[in-house]
Amino acid sequence: MAILVTRPHPDDETTAAGLRARGFDVLLAPMLRFEAAAFHDDSDAHYGAVIVTSANALRGIESQLKASPLLKLPLFAVGEHTAEAARRIGFEQVIPAKGDAASLRDLVAASVKAKALKKTSPLLYLAGADLARDLAGELGERGFTVVTQTTYRMIPLSSLPRETCDAFAANQVEAVLHYSRRSARAFLESVRAAGVEISALSVPQCCISAGVASVIRDAGATRVMAAASPDENALFAALDRALRP
Repeated sequence: MAILVTRPHPDDETTAAGLRARGFDVLLAPMLRFEAAAFHDDSDAHYGAVIVTSANALRGIESQLKASPLLKLPLFAVGEHTAEAARRIGFEQVIPAKGDAASLRDLVAASVKAKALKKTSPLLYLAGADLARDLAGELGERGFTVVTQTTYRMIPLSSLPRETCDAFAANQVEAVLHYSRRSARAFLESVRAAGVEISALSVPQCCISAGVASVIRDAGATRVMAAASPDENALFAALDRALRP
């Protein structure tokens, strides 16, 4: 019996290592494919800080950031995973939020009150092509000027690996891990196309957030577990709860 990880590559490998360390067998079926987008680093722009809601936004432009003045700016990261990616690239001042866009928005606002950030300087938002939340708009309502640059897109995959289809057909999947609403939708479409929807939705579905869980639950799954917070440790805890006798 294996845990199916639907997280995009290469982050799926990190998840797989964590699961194997806990004694699980793992199957990988990334439901989204990363694709970098063109990035234009305007040397004449004067930003007050950088905001990032995914490590993928940095992965897409890492090679273009060497010696960039952006590395000297404060970077507000959605969570610790993204913060680690920013530090690895070379950002000198990285401030992580609690794992979701709302906490990131509030962290940026609090930094102004603490006089660590000025509203007069625009924020550079490094983002994906498909945004689940209008963070720039929410910050704009609070008086910030936000310049959004798309640095990557995630392309839904239309089919499951043959190994995964065979595992569902043989009832060899113990649970499925879901990391975003888009990847959850791609998973649902793929299991339907492969003719394994009933088997796929009969096992525990462990989701990174309540929003992701709602996508899976609306599709008819009844054994759906949401993480208590939007991070992988909490997702693993949800998996443990789901598999508890």
